[in-house]
Amino acid sequence: MNPIRILAVDDDLDFRYLLTQMLLGQPDMELATVCATAQEGCAAAARLQPDIVLMDLELIGSCTDGADAARCIRMQTTARVLILTADDNPETVIRASVHAFASGYVLKSQASMLLPTIRETATGPTPQSHLICAALLQALTVTERAVLRQMLGQKVQLYSSAKTIANQQTSVLHKLGLPDRNMLRHILAAYLS
Repeated sequence: MNPIRILAVDDDLDFRYLLTQMLLGQPDMELATVCATAQEGCAAAARLQPDIVLMDLELIGSCTDGADAARCIRMQTTARVLILTADDNPETVIRASVHAFASGYVLKSQASMLLPTIRETATGPTPQSHLICAALLQALTVTERAVLRQMLGQKVQLYSSAKTIANQQTSVLHKLGLPDRNMLRHILAAYLS
């Protein structure tokens, strides 16, 4: 089995050192690179195509915060993103994770949970990813959720006209902030696979 390729983005020099030390000692993990800014992280993710991106939520001095950078990475790669944060407010963390299309999060104060969370996230959907997906889909009405399932290729009996269904599909994409059906499938694959 190939090692889990990891890219870390954090502006705190001490925490980057801690991450590096934690990851270098793991035989089933490979640290692709560590970046200090959102811009470096986005460029490195596109170039290196890691399996997991560890993204600091509170990047100081970046024109893009961690959630925006993570969202960009999710839309451009197949990497799963874990949000790293010192903020222990559940509402803030979930909202940022939803915006980022993250697969999970780890509080920096609970760094001992990082390695097991990486392993669990690399193998497929986790309880955290299901929670984040459910929060993401809360923006949709019951009918839009049925249309979403159809957009994902599931057999769903819809009783609306073709024009109404097309309007609902547009509404689904708009509410989720996605440009098209291909991107919808790409983003939701991490939650549903």
